[in-house]
Amino acid sequence: MNRKVVAAGAALLLCAILGMVAVHRFVAAEGERDLHQWQVRLGIVAASRAKAVLEWHDQQFKALSGLSDNLSLQLYLTELSMLEGQSDGTTDESAQAEYLGNLLVVTAEQSGFSSPVTGADVQANVQRIGVAGLALLDRKGEILVATPGTPPLDNRLENFVRGTKLGTRGVLDLYPGPAGQATMAFLQPIFAVQGDNQAADQVGAILGIRLVDDDLFQHLEQPGETLKSGQTYLVRKSGATVQYLSPLADGTAALKRSLALDTHRLAAAGLLEHIGGFGIFANYLGNEVVATSRGIQGLPWTLIRSVDRTEALAVSDRRQMILLIGLWLVIAVVTAVILAVWRHGSSIRVAAAAEGLRDSNAQLQNMSDFLRVVTDSQPTAIAAVDREGQVIFANSKASEETGIEAEELVGKNLISAMGADRAEAMRRANGQVIEKGQPMTEWRVENRESGRRVVKSDHIPLRAEGDEISGVLMIQEDITDLVDERERRSRILRELVQTCVAVVDRRDPFSAHHSARVAEVASAIAESMHLDEAAVETCDIAGALMNLGKVTVPQEVLTKTDRLSDEELAMIRQSVLTSAELIEGVEFEGPVADTIRQIQERWDGGGQPAGLEGEDIIPTARIVAVANAFVGMVSARAYRPGMTFDEAAKALMSGTGTAFDNRPVSALLHYMDIEGGRKRWEHFGISPESD
Repeated sequence: MNRKVVAAGAALLLCAILGMVAVHRFVAAEGERDLHQWQVRLGIVAASRAKAVLEWHDQQFKALSGLSDNLSLQLYLTELSMLEGQSDGTTDESAQAEYLGNLLVVTAEQSGFSSPVTGADVQANVQRIGVAGLALLDRKGEILVATPGTPPLDNRLENFVRGTKLGTRGVLDLYPGPAGQATMAFLQPIFAVQGDNQAADQVGAILGIRLVDDDLFQHLEQPGETLKSGQTYLVRKSGATVQYLSPLADGTAALKRSLALDTHRLAAAGLLEHIGGFGIFANYLGNEVVATSRGIQGLPWTLIRSVDRTEALAVSDRRQMILLIGLWLVIAVVTAVILAVWRHGSSIRVAAAAEGLRDSNAQLQNMSDFLRVVTDSQPTAIAAVDREGQVIFANSKASEETGIEAEELVGKNLISAMGADRAEAMRRANGQVIEKGQPMTEWRVENRESGRRVVKSDHIPLRAEGDEISGVLMIQEDITDLVDERERRSRILRELVQTCVAVVDRRDPFSAHHSARVAEVASAIAESMHLDEAAVETCDIAGALMNLGKVTVPQEVLTKTDRLSDEELAMIRQSVLTSAELIEGVEFEGPVADTIRQIQERWDGGGQPAGLEGEDIIPTARIVAVANAFVGMVSARAYRPGMTFDEAAKALMSGTGTAFDNRPVSALLHYMDIEGGRKRWEHFGISPESD
């Protein structure tokens, strides 16, 4: 009998030891899984920020390319090159220099290559220090024209210009500028007219110098950031050190910190050596972080994305510890129960407890089945996730959306259930709900093989005891049909607008196409000013309908080629107000009627009908007024030719501050010279008789 007891005890001890080993391996595997999830999460953010930085870099050359492709600028430098640098022999040299100067100023203001000069403004022959600007260089690298505030070519800039191979672009990497601020320089070659864009055809260059602290480094900020210690920064290798290029979370300014490459476990050093790597390191303050890196194509920069290990893995460490202790306790309890059962046999209390547990499980199962029946009857996809983003419930519609059975969805994270792109949008929204404690709704467009799909997504916080948010309930509804119907109504409205424009054009052949051209130019100005979609549409429709009131004007007045009398001129001006009255009851997305009503107002308050002044005139009316004046100037009529674009530009510039707001005028000039407006609108100058 004693041998049997000893054998049974030994077997029980062996089972307990094997159970503890299995528990430790399971907990370690859970820790590796959590670390892998952080690798994916940080990698997604790092890749998106690296892409944003690269897009910023490309945008700088896009602005300079727009200048280098300007025909007037190419002609001037080509002629100067043929005269071997003798600018006094060029055609109308002063006028060309003035035009190029204005072009550089407009481009600098639009693209960010401008900044206030520093230094005290004293009454003495002392220049203040320039920090940024655009400069036009000849083939020898000498400045021909520059914007105010452009710094002089010191040794650094001269070496950069002369060291850049002819026919190629150049980038002067981040360096402390004259005022100590982070600065970069970009060089774009300019080729002779009808050249082959070869080194021998280069006749000059555009040098752009800009401050990057507020413009570049904001691209490192992750939209919807939910991590308290999450940060993204740029580094580069400099000799035997790592140089930190961007501002750091501890307040260190850009270019103000460098550490040795051999610093123990330094994140920047390790991730510079293995770009794209991931692991647990020490950051620049010595704190333990989880970090990954991405390279920036074409630049000697490496982007680091990190989060403090405490924040990243605290929940995982706590869960592993609880799991470890819990499983140990389970093993201990099971061992004790087996011993008790082995020694004392089954008891009534154990049987009663087992029966009660079965009853509780049955009630819980019944409640779960009822909840599933209710949610499965809904046409929307319903799912719930915990704070870590793991699915804890999903109805049949959610299962259909993901292609995974509802039971298998439970326990998966959003990325494995939905894919990286859709999961990132859901994770961001869930993070905002958990942070703010308020439900939110967002709309997104998904491009699938079957076509476009528009989804409305509601995110509702789930609260445990004590008002603590334990997770998020997500309800997704397909609203593609509703959006398609709205777009159909918008298309019908556009067709009605075009019909009205056609009616006006038939009655007023001298200004045929005028309304459509005003609508086109006004839309281009609004887009160049980065206004929202509703404002762009308002400018488009208002420009198209501004002459609708001409249907009330006698046709003999509209077709009159002689000078109009005061009464006839008043009748034409009144027709614009009549246009606003005719569409007053039509429902548009934006203030179309008010825009038309205020087109004849002036910036200085001398317009009509209400004598509005400055900012009291709505922005869309200011834009359409500039577009209307521009189209009227450059459009040819049967009885007179149109102005050239340059003549119209000068006329508009002379009217800023009195008749026009300078912002839409600057946007129009930028669009003409940088975004191809001259070529797009060159047909405006063709007489209606030749149409």
